[in-house]
Amino acid sequence: MQASQSTVDPSEVAKFEAMAAEWWDPNGKFKPLHMLNPCRLDYITTQIAAEFNRDLNTELPFAGLRLLDIGCGGGLLSEPMARLGATVVGADAAGGNIPVARVHAEQSGLDIDYRHTTAEAMAEAGEQFDVVLNMEVVEHVADPLEFLTVCQRLLKSGGLHLCSTINRNPKSFAMAIVGAEFVMRWLPKGTHEWHKFITPDELFALLEKSGVTPVDRKGFVFNPIAWSWSISARDLSVNYVTASTKP
Repeated sequence: MQASQSTVDPSEVAKFEAMAAEWWDPNGKFKPLHMLNPCRLDYITTQIAAEFNRDLNTELPFAGLRLLDIGCGGGLLSEPMARLGATVVGADAAGGNIPVARVHAEQSGLDIDYRHTTAEAMAEAGEQFDVVLNMEVVEHVADPLEFLTVCQRLLKSGGLHLCSTINRNPKSFAMAIVGAEFVMRWLPKGTHEWHKFITPDELFALLEKSGVTPVDRKGFVFNPIAWSWSISARDLSVNYVTASTKP
């Protein structure tokens, strides 16, 4: 984790270190991510397939692509990407997550390069990737613009950057903090800080300043009646995701 500068927020890292052992418990503290994961994967795989002209109906559609899952946690996204044929590096500043991710990957028969490191350290080492997944991370860093700029440095020319986060408005406060942390108790209190949430327009502006070109944004919408998530082209009021390319 040695780097000249770091966007890592130690207090945010400590939150996720405390929950590391529960990453693969679908009814544990990461239940919201397990519920959201099929929706996230639908968006991610569709965007990668479109950008790199890959057929998702083939056995290993992402073969030959090098992918970075920054803030990989226990590997909820890294493992599906590896199963689709990508060469995956999973990186996390929370060291406690990495042994959990490694053990689960080994048990699943997957070869994933998990590292306890930062985006800055990898960029300084000259690492390059076709795809950078930056999912539910940007709201936890100390400097979003600097972090996104480092992610851009990690992309090859023509690469794809996928970034999801939480909007900042009264509805997101009610759902992502009051609902998820206090009412449903899906997450420990204090997991999210509302003032760190970023609106879609703000994120698009940050992405452009970082050196990538935003090309798409969609919402992840939770239906409390069906108890399921779906992708929406219109409703970005709480959870949303963006796609950007590097010229």
